[in-house]
Amino acid sequence: MDEFLSKSLCDTDNIAAEVAKKMKKGCFLALYGEMGAGKTAFVRGIVKSLIPECLPLVHSPTFAIVNEYAGSTLTIYHFDLYRIKNEDDLYSTGFYDYPSDDCIIITEWSELFEGAIPDEAVRIKIERLSDEERRIVIC
Repeated sequence: MDEFLSKSLCDTDNIAAEVAKKMKKGCFLALYGEMGAGKTAFVRGIVKSLIPECLPLVHSPTFAIVNEYAGSTLTIYHFDLYRIKNEDDLYSTGFYDYPSDDCIIITEWSELFEGAIPDEAVRIKIERLSDEERRIVIC
């Protein structure tokens, strides 16, 4: 388990970039944290590091459910599970049909569907300490 203190969006980008260095196709990142904790900012840092050409596209997929960031050699699927009501709804989004071994999958609001998160997933908990400060725990 690693723990970091982010005092700014720049810090969060740097922490995400460190996590991104360890990622490869087939990785699953499960993000946990309250509304406004910085989950999407963390995803932006991952994408900035791995597929910088997609950076302007990174935003919360709350209403779309999933955003796809496709680079020349890597695709990241970014899910927001917040609006999913139950397991049947999750299934109907196609969540289980994504090619998990050929991409990176990142979920926000993972605590809502813990049973759908693979055991080997990297779990990242982001806690809002103040307007600017976040505690980021990686398990």
